[in-house]
Amino acid sequence: MKKNSFEWVTLDNAGKVFPGQSIRNWANVFRVSVRLREGVEPELLQRALEKTFLRIPTLRVCIKKGFFWHYFERNEMELTVKHDIKNFCYRIHFKENNGYLIRVYYHGCQISVDFYHALCDGYGGAVFLSTLTGEYLRLKGNSISCNSFVLNTDDEPPKNEQEDAYIRYATGDTKSNLVDTFVYHSKGTKEGTYMCNYTAAVMSFSKLHALSKSYGVTLTEFLAAVLADVHYRKQKDEGKRPKEVSVQIPVNLRNFFPSETLRNFVLCVQVKIDPRKKDYTFEETVKAVSSQLRQVNSKKAHHSYITHTVKIGTDAIKLIPLALKTLIIKTGFTFGAEYSTTALLSNLGPITLPDDMSEHVEGFSFYTGPGLVNGARCGAVSFGDRFVITFSDIYKENDIEKEFLRKLTEMGMEIAVETNRKDDFTSVSGVSAGDKNAFSDEVFIPSKNDKVKQKKADISFSERLKRDFHL
Repeated sequence: MKKNSFEWVTLDNAGKVFPGQSIRNWANVFRVSVRLREGVEPELLQRALEKTFLRIPTLRVCIKKGFFWHYFERNEMELTVKHDIKNFCYRIHFKENNGYLIRVYYHGCQISVDFYHALCDGYGGAVFLSTLTGEYLRLKGNSISCNSFVLNTDDEPPKNEQEDAYIRYATGDTKSNLVDTFVYHSKGTKEGTYMCNYTAAVMSFSKLHALSKSYGVTLTEFLAAVLADVHYRKQKDEGKRPKEVSVQIPVNLRNFFPSETLRNFVLCVQVKIDPRKKDYTFEETVKAVSSQLRQVNSKKAHHSYITHTVKIGTDAIKLIPLALKTLIIKTGFTFGAEYSTTALLSNLGPITLPDDMSEHVEGFSFYTGPGLVNGARCGAVSFGDRFVITFSDIYKENDIEKEFLRKLTEMGMEIAVETNRKDDFTSVSGVSAGDKNAFSDEVFIPSKNDKVKQKKADISFSERLKRDFHL
């Protein structure tokens, strides 16, 4: 197979819902960043991007409307790397950015990529960024090996990296409950349109792992419990009628079902505490979160969910025209979605690089992007002993971040904080200021002038019908 043979592909089962969720000022966008030990040269990064696209062609696409579903088509236009901005992860419009659904940035020693979630999940994004960085370092004259995160850009892109793994594992007639209830939300004063506040807390992975083990739980369970506890106590201080507090946790299904796909292959589970039933100590919250997560985070439960959701797309709404599908998805997202989630915690886990590449890398960061109503959307990732948890929100208040940091420092953690806020959080005992230039000062506001007319693919009428109708 030739590298340029990729022409089009349907959205995967998870990606299908994201275009319908997008609104004028918001879309589901996340970011993965890598910090190198020396400044980034944009000309070399541009060359590295062009070669990385040949290896991972499913990200060199624009999105098209079919009669029943959206689909991705090869994008023949150029994607230019740009200097980073302060308000990254802003919404995606399909006619901007030369039709691309990713944006590649550089700032100081940092390379960052913003991904529209319809394209891939955090794992796929981390592989793309790591492969891009490896190729960039090679262009600088370094000898860089390959592994599962750093792909060989001279290899042909295999079909199994492009599969919709949900379809492969949707077998049987199992069912899953997709309905949830409204829960507590931490509210505040919203920032202006396209603005967002980001905070990155950097700490020792080994110390945090030991701390979670002292409670008898995993690192993800521990962090989810801290996040739930902070919201529980804030709600209690507000003195309002109590509601459930829930934390949504995306799960990488590759850990349960073998797949090399670089597209979406995750699902979200929720853990809750209900203050209407009892008062919780932190230890009780940890126990409740851990118990629930271990119950829902199983291969059997995930298989049921995959099968149910795939059947909805292939049976229940398969022949509904796209315009009506979009209206249904948008309505469901507007009146549900985040309202059933207090906070989100997405832990990418460890990123491992070849030794000859690791010496050039300081660490990674993962940002989930802001939500519409969530007071805290958190991303986490580790590299070596460097663990970073980030907060993304649209509120001027920073009480969630402060209480989260205070909780950890009271347990003995030492934390360095980098943020685009004016407050550097050093008022919290045990918190020091990290790189004060970690974030760009440039604010980008999208305009109608950014929109371009996408080139039409030179294909036959029958091929166009095939793509439009997914034949």
